[in-house]
Amino acid sequence: MRIVSLCLVTLLAAAPPADAQAPFRRDAALEAELTRLASEVDGDVGIYVRHLKTGHGALIRADELFPTASMVKLPILAATFQRIHDGALAFDSVLVWGDSLRYGDDDGLVNNLKPGTPVPLNQLTLMMITTSDNAASLWLQALVGGGAAVNEWLHANGFDSTRVNSRTPGRRPNWEVYGWGQTTPREIAELLARIRDGRAVSRPASFQMYRHLTRIHWNGEALSAIPPWVQVASKQGSVDRSRSEVALVNAPSGDYLFSVITRNQRDTTYAPTNQGYTLIRRVSALLWRRFEPGLPWTPPDGTAAYTP
Repeated sequence: MRIVSLCLVTLLAAAPPADAQAPFRRDAALEAELTRLASEVDGDVGIYVRHLKTGHGALIRADELFPTASMVKLPILAATFQRIHDGALAFDSVLVWGDSLRYGDDDGLVNNLKPGTPVPLNQLTLMMITTSDNAASLWLQALVGGGAAVNEWLHANGFDSTRVNSRTPGRRPNWEVYGWGQTTPREIAELLARIRDGRAVSRPASFQMYRHLTRIHWNGEALSAIPPWVQVASKQGSVDRSRSEVALVNAPSGDYLFSVITRNQRDTTYAPTNQGYTLIRRVSALLWRRFEPGLPWTPPDGTAAYTP
């Protein structure tokens, strides 16, 4: 354990820049295994995988549009940090919660604050990611200039498919199909990779965003199949007919990146046995076995009692 931990620290300290990463190489055997797992879902499945050190990866409908659900908070985070970088917002500023910001009967912590409660902006960004707080996310979306401003950032940074639809003028038809946001498995994963590499907004901004993304409360799917001593940056999404997660694993043998998104699922339950949730866990477990064969790991019995 100690040797593994020391190796991990060394790898993270010497994390290679984007231009030192291996070119993408499609792995037919891995893709076949993932296709078999995807076939067990009654609905559409998109998967993108890339091992940053070796380039080995897989594509399953990786460039088709899927709902983001709460993964849309990743581009909202990037747009917020862009405003901080530009001087329009301050990371340590204190905002004030008001009734006009309330988001229906959402049960998130921010939505249930008393009017007049002070909220530091840096806690708002953290809660948007860590607990996926919807009210925090919509508040930040408004602060940066709305969904249109987030979409401008995406366009300017080369993301042609990922967009915010909710509360964004002209995008109601997209909202009716995809909900709050839309993306492709490849694009949402590569946005996370850009943050990891220090190439989103600025290096200091990227690194603070990455810290946010490694402090996830909802750890019952992809994270549950990875040893808890391994750092993972991730974001999850869930609406009735779609389940999704994007993750970048700082694994001992080299970082790897993946995203799994479903759409048109017939299984709309929110139980852990939901087909989409099950798929994400199985994909994550498969990738850990594939990329870290010398470090087998499975969650211990009783883990479910301690999973949010």
